[in-house]
Amino acid sequence: MTFVVRESRDSDVRAIHEIYSPYVVKGFATFEETPPTIDELRNRRDTMRAMLMPHLVAELDGRVVGYCYAGPYRVRPAYRFTVENSVYLAEGFGGRGIGTALMTALIACCETGPWRQMVAVIGDSANAASIALHLKLGFRHVGTLEAVGFKLGRWVDTVLMQRALGVGRATPG
Repeated sequence: MTFVVRESRDSDVRAIHEIYSPYVVKGFATFEETPPTIDELRNRRDTMRAMLMPHLVAELDGRVVGYCYAGPYRVRPAYRFTVENSVYLAEGFGGRGIGTALMTALIACCETGPWRQMVAVIGDSANAASIALHLKLGFRHVGTLEAVGFKLGRWVDTVLMQRALGVGRATPG
């Protein structure tokens, strides 16, 4: 299986919508409860790209089978060197190294920018695959916020994980 990780294009947004929507309606990886429209996802992508944040896809045989991006962790100025990552795979494509390739590329892209820390806010403390992926890529568990979301009839935790980018905190901003 050969796949390519590349910058997303406007033409990828429909596939991104198809990948993301099941996470919204059936899962806990995101706390959104109504799938955003294709236009909303396009606007989100355009916003990240305007901020020079990476927005990547994995393509297999001409089909987008996963995507990831980095965005601001928080809006207040002191957080300007910290990004939050998101990664989603099409149904049936987990366990093939696609998530690892996407996240490895995302981390590399972020290390070329001004960012020093990457934070993962993982929906559901039972999301073993995402937690394992982040651990594999050098993230460490920094906390769990218990029962902070209510979705699909149950309370849901978020797991916070973090990794340094580049020199991290070794030098002043």
